[in-house]
Amino acid sequence: MAPITPTLDATIRAITNGEAPGDTCTPDLATGPWEFDATPGYGPGSSMLDPIPTGAPRQGALPRAYQEASTEDLHRRIRAAKEALGERLVILGHFYQRDEVVQHADFLGDSFQLANAALTKPDAEHIVFCGVHFMAETADILAREGQRVILPNLAAGCSMADMADVDSVESAWEQLTALYGTEPDAHGRAPVIPVTYMNSSAALKAFCGRNGGIVCTSSNASTVLEWAFQRGQRVLFFPDQHLGRNTAKAMGVPLSRMPMWNPRQPLGGSTADELVDARVILWHGYCSVHKRFSVDQVTAAREQHPDVRVIVHPECPMEVVDAADEAGSTDYIRRAVASATTPTTFAIGTEINMVNRLAAEHPQHTIFCLDPVICPCSTMYRIHPGYLAWVLDELVAGRVVNQITVEPDMQADARLALERMLAAKPRG
Repeated sequence: MAPITPTLDATIRAITNGEAPGDTCTPDLATGPWEFDATPGYGPGSSMLDPIPTGAPRQGALPRAYQEASTEDLHRRIRAAKEALGERLVILGHFYQRDEVVQHADFLGDSFQLANAALTKPDAEHIVFCGVHFMAETADILAREGQRVILPNLAAGCSMADMADVDSVESAWEQLTALYGTEPDAHGRAPVIPVTYMNSSAALKAFCGRNGGIVCTSSNASTVLEWAFQRGQRVLFFPDQHLGRNTAKAMGVPLSRMPMWNPRQPLGGSTADELVDARVILWHGYCSVHKRFSVDQVTAAREQHPDVRVIVHPECPMEVVDAADEAGSTDYIRRAVASATTPTTFAIGTEINMVNRLAAEHPQHTIFCLDPVICPCSTMYRIHPGYLAWVLDELVAGRVVNQITVEPDMQADARLALERMLAAKPRG
């Protein structure tokens, strides 16, 4: 993929240095991510204020040669390593990655598209996943025997995925089981079915596999909820409340039957009657990137551009989705822009790297991010060409660093939940 000029990184540095107009959520975005590797936290960006769990993966020190290398030298190293490794290597790049990384990716897509893309390269011994931790775990679950999955920066986690840990979900399940019992109703439906968003740990995918549950993506959430409603009286949906609420609401589930589960409170902060009446129990989690978008931003976009087409991601709050013209996954947004046949003004509510890339790829349109403040995904931003060059040079030298592995028992249960998702087909 051809590099985009100017890149978001260059724009952030120019704003921080006073050389260009604009605002960023923190000047630390202009700093190399290795400056934060020794500090617990998600790093500068949208998730920087989110508390990180104790024991979250940390990245060791990046060798100084990679910290101090010029951009041109890092790109040269990456290209040389790719040539040396040939078909033994495949690099996956998420839509939200910085342009300096994406230009080296063999595949660009969302998390599940990329995990499946790796399967099209059976001769690749090394899958370098330029994304975040849960994505690399999913790739390892789906990988062929002998393939190694590598995450260039182990500190590239996901604050939303961390908001639902397996111990808290197990506790919620015990409380719900005590309330509902385990016997199916007259239609053979279980009292409750667990549904986890793809943006969750392998442990939670495995939990769903063990307990009759399923995984969903932002593209197929309604199909998966329909599958779950056929098999269960209720759904426990985690970790993203907004995707669950927006999807269930569009399917006709009233808000009064979607109580929130706060893991820090008994019965999640709801009454027994509210939980018995529930159709979808929403976990108290969210994406800090998409939480930044607001109705005021939609209003401002319409005032400035009366003919604007507003598209937002379903991880945005319900009020924002309701105010927008459309809501859809990252791939939906990409296809909507690509399929517009006449010059169109788009205001897009998703991660800024993807929005800027769409604007560069489709100059016939006017495309801008709803949020005027530049605040990329903190954890995606932890992947830098320096880390990519380092892990690739290590592979050329015969050393595997930053390998992500999911234990076999967990893999089997998680794969079961993923296979149920793949088998669930929309009606019609």
